[in-house]
Amino acid sequence: MKNYLSFVRFPNLVLLALMQVVLRYGFLKLNTLFLALSDVQFGLLVLSTVLLAAAGYVINDIFDQEADAINRPEKQLVGHQISESQAYNLYVVLNCLGVGIGFYLSRVIERPGFVALFILVAALLYFYATTLKQILLLGNLVVAGLLSFSILIVGFFDIYPATYDGNQQLMSNLFSILVDYSIFAFILGLYRELVKDLEDVEGDIQQGKQTLPRLLGVPNATKLIFVLGLIPQVLLVYYINKYFIAFDLYPAALFGLFALVGPLLYISIKLFSAQSKTDFTHISNCLKWVILAGIGFVAVVSLNIYSLHA
Repeated sequence: MKNYLSFVRFPNLVLLALMQVVLRYGFLKLNTLFLALSDVQFGLLVLSTVLLAAAGYVINDIFDQEADAINRPEKQLVGHQISESQAYNLYVVLNCLGVGIGFYLSRVIERPGFVALFILVAALLYFYATTLKQILLLGNLVVAGLLSFSILIVGFFDIYPATYDGNQQLMSNLFSILVDYSIFAFILGLYRELVKDLEDVEGDIQQGKQTLPRLLGVPNATKLIFVLGLIPQVLLVYYINKYFIAFDLYPAALFGLFALVGPLLYISIKLFSAQSKTDFTHISNCLKWVILAGIGFVAVVSLNIYSLHA
């Protein structure tokens, strides 16, 4: 069981599920009573998302065996603790369950065409593992886009079907905030994917992947990613000043500065002088914690707004 949990990146799946749960119960539920899914149905939406993400990790490991033998030999499971045929079987089961639940939920909200979203996610994860990650930046953009989409899908299934003339403005505002959060998640996800390219450069060269470190060399790629890493910091400071400090949401502003901007500044400092695989691994792990803090940020903002109007 431990091998399989490691295989599907269980901590990452918990992070993904937590993000969706906080978005619903720490944000949407505090701002509106009109949501399309029941608690059980929302739980199924989270489960479907997690299953598809797990399937993506499985298929990626199947096609990454050669690179993992170089980058992470101590963590390689396919061909060692888990056979390739077992991995393929697990991949098929996870995808069928994820898409099947998506089909059911699409029928529940009377939008049967929405099942295409789940099929699209499964297809993108497969093509990422087999083809897209070999193409310069495209694979990074796909992974970051799917992280962003896991936020938007909450809006598609919980907000959009519950919208009518009487609450259209409120629902539009809520979805707009989800879009802002998804953009931030996309930027952070892309940042982390680029850092992981620095971390995995040896295996990527062996596999013939076209990545920034391979194209520019690790020192030049590190400098470029350092500059790109300043973007989320600038955007966060601007957003905090315009929407939180301007409206006296000081707890939310302080949390954003200390839990997001501060760690991102630390990451930039570490990245500026990073050279070894160990350095890049540390930075990648720090970015995962920033994403976790970003999840908490949603709840802090919502509770801050709720306390002002209570």
